[in-house]
Order: sequence, then C-alpha cells, then structure tokens
Amino acid sequence: MRADPQQNPPLIVGISGASGVIYGVRLLQMLKALRIPSHLVMSRSAEITIAHETDLKIAEVKALATQVHAHQDIAAAISSGSFRTRGMIVAPCSMRSMSEIATGVTSSLLTRAADVVLKERRRLVLMVRETPLHTGHLRSMTQLSEMGAIIAPPVPAFYARPDSIDAMVDHTVGRVLDLFEIETGTVKRWRQGVDAEAER
Repeated sequence: MRADPQQNPPLIVGISGASGVIYGVRLLQMLKALRIPSHLVMSRSAEITIAHETDLKIAEVKALATQVHAHQDIAAAISSGSFRTRGMIVAPCSMRSMSEIATGVTSSLLTRAADVVLKERRRLVLMVRETPLHTGHLRSMTQLSEMGAIIAPPVPAFYARPDSIDAMVDHTVGRVLDLFEIETGTVKRWRQGVDAEAER
C-alpha cells in the first residue's frame, strides 16, 4: 500500500538574513532527528550571515533539509496553497521579511511561502530579530498577529538555567516547535523537577 505523505506533512523553514541563523540551523537539525520532513528556503543575505556567524558551509545547512528551494523559485511547491504543510517557521525573521509578509507584497519565495501559509490559515511563526523596535516594526507585528501569525522573538528562558549558548538555542527552538505540538525533549518545563520538599 502506498504511504500517505499527509500523515507526516513537511514543515517549511525559512532563514532570512537577520542575525541568529543558528536558530534556523538548529531547527533543521531537530526536525531531521525527529524524522519530520522539512522544506528549506533561504534568502540571499541568509547565506552571507551563515558565513559570518557559523563555521558551517551552505551545502551543510542545505543537507539538513528534506528539500531545498531557491529563494527566487516562485514556482516551487511551497508557493501554492494546494501543497499541504504543517505550516512555516521563519528563523530568524528580518524586519524586511516581516514587513513583506505583513503587507502581502512579496518579492521572494520565502515571503511568498509565508503569505501562502497565512492565506491557508496554517500556522506561521516568525522569530523576529531586531532591537530596539520602532513604531513601524511594532505596527507590522500587530498587523501580522491580527492576520493569524505568531510573533516569537528568540528570548531566552533563564529559569531553565542554561549553561551554554547551545542550551539557550535548544530551549528556544523547542518552545517554537511546541507551537506545532512537536516534542523535542529540549524544553525544561516551568517547575519541572521542583523538589516537593521545597514547596512546603
């Protein structure tokens, strides 16, 4: 019997040129380990940021994904709502990408795919990376939230007592995947493991 691909639909991963590309890389690594298919699209500036912020080659990042789409390939499967997916995470999400998605005026496959996820009422999570934020940024975030997107800046949870950058990244990515009901085992839940005696 032929397997139904929709029993394990892919998650789209977008990596923009904002600082914090490690979030997108780690996301791909986790999905691969969990055997969840991923469709990757990176902006041109993301490839530059990967070279600046990591020791990884672009080919190594692409190899983590089940399928890779060129950012200019507007005819790719993920540009159509008829191609069923779990949704999309943009990690990290630059202000430019966020603004394009908020207006629906898309110039690349990354933002087009995000627009499709919104119109199909699937889950879109944007790990926006910028600080400080001006009013225009905040208005775009509000508009996106009203449209159904989830704005999830990569903010570390210090209650987890992270002892390394890797631990902080893993916890944050795990929390983002929680939004898709994907368990990674990397999230230290609030009050998890609290000594009962300390409660008295």
